[in-house]
Amino acid sequence: MPRASVVPAEIARLPWGVLLLTFAIGAFGLVVLYSAAGGSLRPWALPQGVRFVVFLAGAAALSRVPARIWRSGSLPAYGVLVLLLLFVELLGRVSGGSQRWISLGVFNLQPSELMKPAIVLAMARFYDMLPPSRTRALASLLPAGLMIGVPAGLIMLQPDLGTALMVSAGGVTVMFLAGVPLWLFGAAAVAMPIVGTLAFRFVLHDYQRNRILIFLDPESDPLRTGYHITQSKIAIGSGGVWGKGFLNGTQNHLDYLPEGHTDFALATMMEEWGFVGGCALILGFMLLVRWGVRVGQRAQTRFARLAAAGLATTIFFYFAINMAMVMGLAPVVGVPLPLVSFGGSAQMTVLLCIGILMSLDRDPGQATRW
Repeated sequence: MPRASVVPAEIARLPWGVLLLTFAIGAFGLVVLYSAAGGSLRPWALPQGVRFVVFLAGAAALSRVPARIWRSGSLPAYGVLVLLLLFVELLGRVSGGSQRWISLGVFNLQPSELMKPAIVLAMARFYDMLPPSRTRALASLLPAGLMIGVPAGLIMLQPDLGTALMVSAGGVTVMFLAGVPLWLFGAAAVAMPIVGTLAFRFVLHDYQRNRILIFLDPESDPLRTGYHITQSKIAIGSGGVWGKGFLNGTQNHLDYLPEGHTDFALATMMEEWGFVGGCALILGFMLLVRWGVRVGQRAQTRFARLAAAGLATTIFFYFAINMAMVMGLAPVVGVPLPLVSFGGSAQMTVLLCIGILMSLDRDPGQATRW
């Protein structure tokens, strides 16, 4: 009996391989949060699971949106989010010393998270409108630089260094893929030490400077500023190859590991699941990114190619920065591990990226493949 007679065609055409892989990563994240709470669904695993199911269903629904909607709506959405970032700076909700949210009563909206996919779509649309002959022209760099710099600057004021870096990285990635001359990136790399030094002295807050200093010398203050990364390394190292076993992690359960359910969820996981568990998680994310890149390779329009590659890179930056941060290979900048760390913002952003990628993959003439 043909499959279409049993399963509705619209359901059958969904990229089930991607959805199942995403579900597997999210489910593993719930297991990690369950263990982080000492073997309890509350306070983290249950609400995280509810959000995950809702956002995953939302991603499947977004896959039905025609790609032309993302193309035509990318710049207006970008403009609205810039205005919301201005509103956050003026009247946003303050929590934990940061001003990042707009209170809507039922929930708090964080515009900076939505800017991560929005900057990719907006930059893709900009270069889609720009004639290919002008892509390499210096005159096209100013509007592109402003499109990246304005939201990144507003996010830095909140202050949120990690999100500002990710927004900048997403926009610069699209510029690179669009064909901006390589010498410009080389010049930027040469100027980076000077810009970085000036930013370190005059832009970054004291706690952000301390994070960078601790990254360079984590043993200089192991009981204060360097405590997080020191305990994270201990947790990861003590897991060994196979881990201590589910619910047997001591660093988290004895409260030595701070933020073991959010930014340092990877350390919680690797203590119990070891090097093997960490490699399995990396493999899952890399398969997800590989699919996103292939969506871009199959795309028939310039906008879809740039958007798909940029969105896939955004997902890559999420888990790569968090893993490097937790293992002491990068400064602690507050980037969570998507689909694993507790919190709805990163979960929503990554599933939004996946939903848009599925939508782009449904363009006419593009077969949905895994």
